[in-house]
Amino acid sequence: MNKKQKKNLIRIIVSAMLMIFLGFFTGKDKQIQGVIRFVLYLVPYIIIGYDIIIKALKGIKNRQPFDESLLMAIATVGAMALAVYKDGDYTEAIAVMLFYQIGEWFQSYAVGKSRKNITELMDICPDYANIEGEDGQLEQVDPDEVEIGSIIVVQPGEKIPIDGIVEEGETTLDTAALTGESLPRTAKKGDEVISGCINMTGLLHIRTTKEFEDSTVSKVLELIEDASSKKSKSENFITKFARVYTPAVVYSALALAILPPIIRMVIGMDANFGTFIYRALTFLVISCPCALVVSIPLSFFAGIGGASHSGVLVKGSNYLETLSKAKTVVFDKTGTLTKGVFQVTAIHPSKLSEEELLHMAAHVERYSNHPIAISLRDAYKKEADGCQVSDVEEIAGHGVKAVVNGKIVYVGNSKMMDAIGAKWHNCSTHIGTIIHVAIGNEYQGHIVISDVVKPHSAQTIKSLKSAGINQTVMLTGDIKKVADTVAEELKIDKVYSELLPQDKVSMIEKILDNKKSENDVVVFVGDGINDAPVLSRADIGIAMGAMGADAAIEAADIVLMDDDPIKISTAIKISRKCLRIVNENIWFAIGIKLACLVLGALGFANMWLAVFADVGVMILAVLNAIRCLFVKEIDCR
Repeated sequence: MNKKQKKNLIRIIVSAMLMIFLGFFTGKDKQIQGVIRFVLYLVPYIIIGYDIIIKALKGIKNRQPFDESLLMAIATVGAMALAVYKDGDYTEAIAVMLFYQIGEWFQSYAVGKSRKNITELMDICPDYANIEGEDGQLEQVDPDEVEIGSIIVVQPGEKIPIDGIVEEGETTLDTAALTGESLPRTAKKGDEVISGCINMTGLLHIRTTKEFEDSTVSKVLELIEDASSKKSKSENFITKFARVYTPAVVYSALALAILPPIIRMVIGMDANFGTFIYRALTFLVISCPCALVVSIPLSFFAGIGGASHSGVLVKGSNYLETLSKAKTVVFDKTGTLTKGVFQVTAIHPSKLSEEELLHMAAHVERYSNHPIAISLRDAYKKEADGCQVSDVEEIAGHGVKAVVNGKIVYVGNSKMMDAIGAKWHNCSTHIGTIIHVAIGNEYQGHIVISDVVKPHSAQTIKSLKSAGINQTVMLTGDIKKVADTVAEELKIDKVYSELLPQDKVSMIEKILDNKKSENDVVVFVGDGINDAPVLSRADIGIAMGAMGADAAIEAADIVLMDDDPIKISTAIKISRKCLRIVNENIWFAIGIKLACLVLGALGFANMWLAVFADVGVMILAVLNAIRCLFVKEIDCR
């Protein structure tokens, strides 16, 4: 609870206690009456309502008077005036203002709760970066001043200021604020780390790979700042509705206060101005559009806050609203459903042992930076075993040959084996890239290297189908055999393989053209630079935020901060719950308002019913909106 919330809560409590106290000692049957009684009741009224009166006066001064502050001011001041005129009950006017402020306090609490989730992301922004000086002392500099390739030092407890690669040190990283992931991640030499994570244990030396303005933390903050400007259709409707509705009810209340007494005078009856003024004031309090004006934007704000707490960054409430109508989800494969990192998945030797075959291949590829070479070296952990490697030669389109301990070893594809006359055979049990190994011209076996499916990819498809997604599709540039294997493993409905970037755009166009209705939203999920055009073209684009390309993150409408595809299901659940709550609040608020307005105009509603119709409905709508903050995570166990 912030200072303003505490101050308002104290005002509410003090005003309520004063009103109860005065009810015991200054009621109609008590001694204190007249002006003194009015002044005593004026104290709690001013305590609880001074800010509303000031807002109403400022609105009139700025020629923008028609808002809830004006309605509350007219109604409560009028009720106080009627109480003076009739020496009546002042508690009605104070109660209206009191319950209105209670509703405002609940709104403030709800906004603060959802804002807390978003500000946790805002807090990831570092204040400085440590650069080691010539004397070995650390110097704090502005992150904007750090160039690409610089070595920065991150001490335990500090935030990583700029994306980079660990050059020295090992630690655990707290990524909760950035990705929503509760478990810490380990980071060691050679690992890529992103800005905004908190270094928990060890000292890190990091070589920066981006400038601060292009780092993850800067991109995230920029997306958060832009999100508030993108309103949903529901929010735009409420804004337009309030502009027409508020002046309409003010003029209607004025007509209710003046026309019936005049008509009664014309037909020879008692004008009874006091009764109709009271009805008009009651009508004004009932008509106040607080429940709609407050709860609808609050529902979306809470939904975005709840999503950010789960590591899903939504760029605007309009995207949250559109996502709730998702019927088709289209995936890129590499880096989205798979890790995008090659790993040794099978070793099939002919004569050597598995370890010896991997040992030969890793040594031949010792000096290459090709992803296949890196995966072979990662699989063989005994590289520093004293073997002599010389005469390394890379043969374009074929592979690499080298002399290992005096023997010529060839590591490459089938073309290389054919060129040296080695009788090779393909892998019949595993799908992936086949790396053949030969010593001299004698075939020694092959190693299978393939991309690995992410742990939660299968669960993602399953949860999407249980959530009512009609169709799942995979688009990939990979060969058909690999694509079909992944699609079959994950139980994806349709797969299109061997696609160029422009082919992906054409396929998404076809899927969009085949939609049964405009409300059947097509979602595309990707991570690479080549996915950016497709992300822009789909109804909703979802990008991987941790390791995804900047172009993809820029083009997307929603970003998954930890690259876990299961968060797609979480995002859809949040969006649907948010829209359901928005619709509940709209129908509930309008229904109650209309019923009470009719009762108020006919004289069947007093100021206490008006308080419920205005503030009671607003409190219930706000409490309902707060539910958007709480969405159960998908169970991946």
